[in-house]
Amino acid sequence: MYGFKIAGESTYIPDFSAIIEGAVSRFIESEGLTGRIIVHRAIIQLLELFALRGRGIAYAGLKELKKLGELHEKGVITLEYSGERLRIRGDEPEEVMINEVDSSIRELAMSVGGVVLTGDPVIYDICRSLGIQTIYVGKKKEGKLLFEEFFDSETMSLHLKEGSYPVAKKGRPGNWRYVKLSEERLTREYVERVASEIIEEAKRRTDAFIEIDRMGSTIVQLGQYRIVIVRPPLSDGWEITIVKPVKRLRLEDYNLPPELIKRLHERAEGILIAGAPGMGKTTFAQALAEYYMKMGKIVKTIESPRDMILPDEITQYSKHYSSIGELHDILLLSRPDYTVFDEMRTDEDFKLYSDLRLAGIGMIGVVHATSPIDAIQRFIGRVELGMIPSIVDTVIFIKNGNVEKVYELKMTVKLPTGLREAELSRPVIEVRDFLTGELEYEIYTFGEQTVVVPVKKLREKGGKWYELVERIKSIMPDVNVKTNEDGVVVELNKEQLKKYRRKLSRVKKLCEKEGAQFRIVFKEE
Repeated sequence: MYGFKIAGESTYIPDFSAIIEGAVSRFIESEGLTGRIIVHRAIIQLLELFALRGRGIAYAGLKELKKLGELHEKGVITLEYSGERLRIRGDEPEEVMINEVDSSIRELAMSVGGVVLTGDPVIYDICRSLGIQTIYVGKKKEGKLLFEEFFDSETMSLHLKEGSYPVAKKGRPGNWRYVKLSEERLTREYVERVASEIIEEAKRRTDAFIEIDRMGSTIVQLGQYRIVIVRPPLSDGWEITIVKPVKRLRLEDYNLPPELIKRLHERAEGILIAGAPGMGKTTFAQALAEYYMKMGKIVKTIESPRDMILPDEITQYSKHYSSIGELHDILLLSRPDYTVFDEMRTDEDFKLYSDLRLAGIGMIGVVHATSPIDAIQRFIGRVELGMIPSIVDTVIFIKNGNVEKVYELKMTVKLPTGLREAELSRPVIEVRDFLTGELEYEIYTFGEQTVVVPVKKLREKGGKWYELVERIKSIMPDVNVKTNEDGVVVELNKEQLKKYRRKLSRVKKLCEKEGAQFRIVFKEE
């Protein structure tokens, strides 16, 4: 119990953390503390508010006040209540309300020359910096945190919810199973205790921070653990989800084809990493960020929350603690070679990615998508269609922790697949499989609509003569062309026969070259 250097009977004023942790009565009994204990009325006010919300810590705090009352009746201490009630807004985040109460407690301590009893290391340091006598009465953490007892080398994530069994997701991305960790259902008090321990640890450790703290949720990065705490009224009960990387990979561990390594090394500057949740997108993005850093590139990240595990050479920016405009200015002025934008969701995210890419900064965006083409389509409507290939040149789709598909995007002017009239030629975005060069999708505008054509699927549906039919249609756009098992059938009327008489011999040669029979059928007017 550091800070305990006060001799004789003094006046002690516990803060909110000391009350809800039961630390005051514990300290009195263990250290033989005697004297005058003043409890600020704002603590009771806060406990009332939390009790109305069904918070377990409220009942823990009321239980501690009852124990202090019993010690007062036994003559061990003198218990008093003092201080004015505060104007606390019920819609404020709980941390804000607690800070207001603790600030009033410090003022009371200064006015009466009292000693603050606290279970919060941060409050302890604040009091000392203000010249207020203080004693830390919280438990010093030894060994593992409560939730860490559930983790082993296979655990990807831990899920704790009041009234439910603790469960864990074990395995690796794409190959995991849910495991029940206990036959006892979790109580609200236990889940709240785990949450309080996490938050206190995040305040104490240098490798941890509270990323987001709202009325119904708190997001904490605690070392390698990403922790989401959700509580009523946002949820129907207290819930904690804790995610831990099972393995940290290097780019070399993915056994990528040499052609892709060469592209990442030399040409790719507008990269999208796509995949379904939990498939390993962020893990691959981390590996790519480190790869570029080792190449001597300046790499930065934009995250919300900051949960990527990266070397100190890579600066990680939080989207939560800044505006999009501020991030835009910082990155534009600092000019990194590559910026990793983890979890792009909103219109502002895609706009920032696009602006920075067009400014010449290499961008690596991470997006949720069930297929690689979905990742590209998320830019449609957010930027001009013709700008997409300038913004995104490489799409890497991750499934089950591996690179399953790589697309490259190019802009060309051509007659889109399926159209016949030559005058319908237009700018078309070709989406090709990078490794095979096969055209899989075409994206273009038709009237006021944006059309995404699955060329590969159409070819597969059209049979083995699909390519031949498309070439014939490009030569004779207004002619009806059919196929059968043997080859191609062209339907002509008299006018078309006159129009294409010279081109028919060319079409016949194309068919012979492909091993297809060529037949002409005349249509009656």
